[in-house]
Amino acid sequence: MNFKLLLYSSFFLIFLSSCVNDSANDLIDNEPIDGEVKYIQNVKSIIDANCISCHAATPINGAPMPLVTYTQVKNAVETRGLLDRITRDNGEIGLMPNGGPKLPQTTIDVLLQWNADGLQE
Repeated sequence: MNFKLLLYSSFFLIFLSSCVNDSANDLIDNEPIDGEVKYIQNVKSIIDANCISCHAATPINGAPMPLVTYTQVKNAVETRGLLDRITRDNGEIGLMPNGGPKLPQTTIDVLLQWNADGLQE
């Protein structure tokens, strides 16, 4: 019985910590963009570098949806609160990437500008 408890506890702890990004050095910082922001040119690389590890085609570690395609990312902005989640403060519950640190502001600004520019592909 104790072995099962230890085994389940271990899996639970691994699950909780496996999609946490606790180093600002791991995050991709983007330059500000002049002109309209488009998914293929500007947003996809941000999502791939910062989100895909959990939001893969088959999401892992409790991620509720994939963020692999333009349509999935656009839907996450429009209906799933993606912009709210990435703009929360460090330490705030629900901040993405999971566990923080918060993405660099220039990277967040690219995603906010993409939304303001009409979420173009």
